[in-house]
Amino acid sequence: MVTVRNSLGDFLRARRSRLAPGDVGLPSHGVRRVAGLRREEVAVLAGMNSDYYARLEQGRERSPSAQVLEAISAALRLDDPARDHLYRLARAVPGTRRTPRKTISVPLRHLLDGYATVPAFVLNPAKDLMALNPLAEGLFSPFQAVDNLARMTFLDPAARHFFADWQRFAESIVAGLRHADGLDPDHPRLRELVSTLSERSETFAALWSSQVIYGKSEDPTELVHPEVGPLFLTSQSFDVRGADGQLLVIFQPDPGSSSAQALTLLGSLDATRRSAIL
Repeated sequence: MVTVRNSLGDFLRARRSRLAPGDVGLPSHGVRRVAGLRREEVAVLAGMNSDYYARLEQGRERSPSAQVLEAISAALRLDDPARDHLYRLARAVPGTRRTPRKTISVPLRHLLDGYATVPAFVLNPAKDLMALNPLAEGLFSPFQAVDNLARMTFLDPAARHFFADWQRFAESIVAGLRHADGLDPDHPRLRELVSTLSERSETFAALWSSQVIYGKSEDPTELVHPEVGPLFLTSQSFDVRGADGQLLVIFQPDPGSSSAQALTLLGSLDATRRSAIL
């Protein structure tokens, strides 16, 4: 007897076996013969007929729509790589996630905190500062609110003193937003940000309208911190796997440079302030 492989069904069964009812806000009733969620529970979470979901797992339904796949992806709490794999198994093309992630993962948080001697932070496509390590918080302390790098650049008066070449940095920010807009024109937070900045900053509105495309420079960014003076830092950016659109940014000085010494001093000053608060 020849057994027809059902890769999609195997994947769905494996993924629901990893989730307990409590993980997804469902009550648990009765004795479970196998680990994880029941088929009926996944169907409820995905908002679909339980018989249809059963046919998917059994290989009797092999052409689910993108809407169905998105619903199952959400029900099974799939991250981006697992979601993409689900689409491949169903021989479908994944679209852009409609709801961008609003938090960073615990391992990424640990990685951020592990950079003790350099500022490190995570941005989303709209330049929201999703998380910062302590030295990054100290670095951006001159700003009234450390929330969104684009807003800080164009609307906070501190930016004109903080970024030595403000115009160049402002152009790079707009270019980054333009790039993100090209990848996901319907990103809700990005639409909101561009609208707000266009209304409140004539400079932003002009740069946005000019369709500026600004290549990333290898030259260090010069920052001027009121407590430690000039800082020449090179930024390195890394896409975060499993979190579409999140970007890990690290500001690094040349080893042994005056900027490295200034960052060490900044770290000490920030640690002293934190101790005083506690």
